[in-house]
Amino acid sequence: MNNIRAKLENYVNDYLQLWEMYGVIQVIRQGEVLFEKACGYASIEFGVPNRLDSRFSLASMSKQFTAFAVMLLHDKGLLHIDRPAQLYLPDELKIDESVTVHHLLSHTSGLYNFYNFENDFFGGDYRLDYSRTRFFRQYINKQPVKPAGTAYDYNNSNYNLLAWIIEHVSGEPFGEFLEHHLFLPLGMNSTTVDDGCAVIMNRSSNYIKDFAATVKCPYYNEKFSIGAAGIVSDCADLYKWYTCLRDRKLLSPEGYERFFQENDNSYCYGLEHHTLYGQERYSHGGDQLGICTYMQNFFAEDLCIIILSNNEAINQYRLGGALADILHHIEAEPPARHPELQLREDRLRTYCGTYLEDKIQIELIGGKLYFTRFTGNVHIELYPVGDGEFVQRYYDQRQPYRITENAQGENVFFGYARLAP
Repeated sequence: MNNIRAKLENYVNDYLQLWEMYGVIQVIRQGEVLFEKACGYASIEFGVPNRLDSRFSLASMSKQFTAFAVMLLHDKGLLHIDRPAQLYLPDELKIDESVTVHHLLSHTSGLYNFYNFENDFFGGDYRLDYSRTRFFRQYINKQPVKPAGTAYDYNNSNYNLLAWIIEHVSGEPFGEFLEHHLFLPLGMNSTTVDDGCAVIMNRSSNYIKDFAATVKCPYYNEKFSIGAAGIVSDCADLYKWYTCLRDRKLLSPEGYERFFQENDNSYCYGLEHHTLYGQERYSHGGDQLGICTYMQNFFAEDLCIIILSNNEAINQYRLGGALADILHHIEAEPPARHPELQLREDRLRTYCGTYLEDKIQIELIGGKLYFTRFTGNVHIELYPVGDGEFVQRYYDQRQPYRITENAQGENVFFGYARLAP
């Protein structure tokens, strides 16, 4: 046991030598804490360090709570997950009748996915006042792009709609329903739904890199994340949630069978399912501006691994995978950076230009290459690691970005041909 503890600590220390993580890591097996660490700042402005009881935005880790809440309503007979979702939505939020609640839960709805570079959501609407009806009409109320049930497409719209179903069927605001029926019964007193306005004590602020400086995360209105993200919690509460799922509390056996059932692309309801080390793992991560989260549950051996971060330095999946390897006596890949390929400025300049107006631009500034986002307000430094391959300087990026040439000899980045050099 002491050998495992030492290996976990040594690996994390080596990893943090390379990447400036703000956040917490906790590993608990059979009720015993094998490793825990808090690092970086909850608030740089006030010099407040992160602690193990700091509260973090969970981003898409929130989806499992939304899915569980839907299953509670299914258990009570207030909805049926195999019936059309529109039966449980108010008149102003109706969607195509072919889409069932199950399709929303499993990301197989075929609904239009507005999480792409072309839409103005991230650079614009995400920062505006929230109107549910306008949000629905502008981004969600479109003809399905694929027949429901035919393909997996991870789409936050599915979970926005599930949150609105919960509100309509229960008669309670989404956050209050989760508080009354999940958080309070489980003693999760440090967990809440962030509506963008409430003061949440002991919460860590989110940070990103702009050039080489750590800066506050650009503002976005968390109300748009309803159901898909927006939950704030800490390690202790997430372990309580783990024990709820481990011991199958609150839901019926039939409810748990559907909740944990694997659908397309290894996705259950708000959780992913994989077989690793000869046993089942249920997990989910979260990625958002200034947020990296990941939680792995190995119920058979009673093992829970939690990673919560309020900056974007780490690759939580790589780190979490390494910790899981160590715990299962497998040699983990050592932490490492991509070796930098030295290129002359004239060569770097050949990659520069606008690839999507106001959204994707590569610039050479001070001899360094930057991927510029949000109309030039965020500058992400890239460095070359191969022919047309680049990684972020301050983020543990596993797969490099690629800039290739199309048949017309034009540079292509993220699938977009360069508009102007």
